[in-house]
Amino acid sequence: MREMCRQIIESGELGRSRHYQAMLEYLLESSIAGKVPKEIELAIEVLGRGENFDVSSDSSVRVCVHQLRKKLDSYYQKHGAESGEQIAIPKGQYSVVLQSRSPVAQDSEAPKTGFWSSRLNSGLLATACLLLLLNLGYMALSGEESEASQLGSIAHHPIWNSVLGDDKPVLLVMGDYYIFGELNANGNIARMVREFNVNSPSDLEDLQFSDIEKAENYLDLDLSYMPEGSAFALARIVPILEASEKQVNITMMSDLTMSDVRNNHIVYIGYISALEKLTQLSFAGSGLRIGRSYDELLNLKTSEYYTSDAGLPESGQSFRDYGLFASYPASQDTQVILVTGMRDAGMMHTAQALSSADSLDDLMVSMDADTDEALSNFEALFEVFGVDRMNFSGNLVYSNHLDTSKIWDSWLPAGLN
Repeated sequence: MREMCRQIIESGELGRSRHYQAMLEYLLESSIAGKVPKEIELAIEVLGRGENFDVSSDSSVRVCVHQLRKKLDSYYQKHGAESGEQIAIPKGQYSVVLQSRSPVAQDSEAPKTGFWSSRLNSGLLATACLLLLLNLGYMALSGEESEASQLGSIAHHPIWNSVLGDDKPVLLVMGDYYIFGELNANGNIARMVREFNVNSPSDLEDLQFSDIEKAENYLDLDLSYMPEGSAFALARIVPILEASEKQVNITMMSDLTMSDVRNNHIVYIGYISALEKLTQLSFAGSGLRIGRSYDELLNLKTSEYYTSDAGLPESGQSFRDYGLFASYPASQDTQVILVTGMRDAGMMHTAQALSSADSLDDLMVSMDADTDEALSNFEALFEVFGVDRMNFSGNLVYSNHLDTSKIWDSWLPAGLN
């Protein structure tokens, strides 16, 4: 068990905080000695609290053990495929035990093939089920053969060719919002918090390290959410990706790495405000800039503002929203396609436009694009009118060829570009 503990610590999976390593080692040695430490002992001897530590009002020990338990689970999901045993912290206990791994857990890292060869977590599983139901209903209504023919035609359209015309895998990235908890004095979750600069567990750890006094008020809930319009956009876009017969994986933006961008074509579905790691790349060569908020874009050439009021109207009132499509190279081998909007209506209209052969042809005409390079380096903005988050009509108000040299410049340190 000590050797297993050492391997876990050396893997780096416990993060940068010394408290997780110290807590694991302390619980391990206590368990080997047949001792079950009290919460106040852990607070004083591991977390360095004073003798006046109050377990009824300070939840720091419970939070630390809860996070440590999750980090152990994460370690075995990533590194424990060949291990028949694992060390674990049973819920409700301050001890370490040796457990046998189930066959399912041992096979969790086995290679997968086909459309769902993805890093599906519990949140994505619900999305997948909804998507499958939508697809089944849609196919039943329109006729399977006719639908397959239409989807095949769209999948081979020149605009989609940049990501579907080769054998490079496609990674479908869902724009999600990372949520963490804020605890009250009793150690209970008082509210759930969304901060635009906290988009992953590691960002939350950075926030905790930057404000030690408040660090223990924050709790990783392993929770994120997506806009309602994402389900509609998924139902439009995924059948096109399936029709290409390519390998397609799915992940959340909060889990996306730059290695993913380098090794896969990216198809992003979500709000502009959830672009996170892709924001700089997406607007580096653009003729648009994010305005005073994520509900506003500025046309750099005309100084015109495109502002959504979709977040303001009451039920039954009409509103204006904007949807953005963009296609640009992320590397010499991979491409990014954005299906995004300021709010639901804009994102949904963009998904409709990219799943219609007529709308795709209109985009080609607007860009006067007749080469593969031109079709893989442009952006288009749709003005959308809707009611109650639903899009009812829309029209193309802006299109532009992207300056790809600026995309590469955005990667370079100051002074080198």
